[in-house]
Amino acid sequence: MANKLINQMGLTKSIANIFTARNVITAKDALSHTEFELMQLLDVGMSEVTSAMAHISEVVCPPCQTALLLMEQRVRNESLAGHLPTGLKGLDEALCGGIPFGVLTELVGPAGIGKTQFCLKLSLLASLPANCGGLDGRVIYIDVESKFSSRRLIEIGIKSFPEIFHRKGMAQEMAGRILVLHPTSLSEFAESLYQIKVSLLQQQVKLLIIDSMAALVLGEYDCGASRQQALGWHVSFIKSLAEFSRIPIVLTNQVRSQIGDESLMYSFQAQGRCIKEDNPATYDSRLVAALGINWAHAVTIRLVLESKSGQRFIKLAKSPVSPPLAFPFNITSSGMVLLDDDGIEMKGSEINTIHCQGQNPLFNFEGV
Repeated sequence: MANKLINQMGLTKSIANIFTARNVITAKDALSHTEFELMQLLDVGMSEVTSAMAHISEVVCPPCQTALLLMEQRVRNESLAGHLPTGLKGLDEALCGGIPFGVLTELVGPAGIGKTQFCLKLSLLASLPANCGGLDGRVIYIDVESKFSSRRLIEIGIKSFPEIFHRKGMAQEMAGRILVLHPTSLSEFAESLYQIKVSLLQQQVKLLIIDSMAALVLGEYDCGASRQQALGWHVSFIKSLAEFSRIPIVLTNQVRSQIGDESLMYSFQAQGRCIKEDNPATYDSRLVAALGINWAHAVTIRLVLESKSGQRFIKLAKSPVSPPLAFPFNITSSGMVLLDDDGIEMKGSEINTIHCQGQNPLFNFEGV
């Protein structure tokens, strides 16, 4: 809540503009000053500052609520928001319907494990007509690493929904609903986000995919505060997009090797990457998600894709509605397919540890 943008807190437009003009952007920026300091910085009267600070404090620190009231609000919000079903029965049941609207869902895993395959399938599901179980909308797909494959997208559609894609012109119509962007830097990415916020409602966008967020940040910044500062702003903006639009936002993340005494730290905290020199086909490398602890706290759902003993698993590692579960899966011509809908409950460090043992892609699909 400290990173919540001031211009989205319901302040009058005039005072919100003054905050922005003085580079006081978030609640944290405002609350880091005394009222007297803000009066001097903003060049406004004490009464205006006091009123604005009281409102910001109320938004950031809402009053206490009973568990019953919170439960009723959750049920009401879920009925209004909804979910995007993934088509994976066990995972959808664990998530109470699928990928939730209005929050960030993260896919973590090593290269080639199936993250982009999963995103392509979600893109199709969001663009399908409502009477076919889709959201009947457009999709914005931010393809940072140029892994998006139109050919693979159509193949998944034909294999998964033959009754739809064999209709004349339907493949072209579905593909035409997916807008693909290729930002090459964080500045281009930020510009894309501003454009997206304008078009979300105008273009009937029902899903936003960012593949991959880690490639943008890790490729542009060295380890340190500069990376976390840049990432913090983008995370706050993306979260505000999710809350504003009430659509599902799915982001992919990379992995790095765990080194030294990092087991004593948060298992998902990342400040750099190292490369193991062993043969990856003969050992079980222990990996963790990149981008750090602030990022990990920002996402509501974390799905971890891994390969262990030659079998791929998708793990529901973080969710407010489900215990940690692991589902074995394969990648087929129709996309990801679960081998067991029941799931295996995980405990201890296995929740966040990511394995990459003897991984051999089952299919050599373009854009995996």
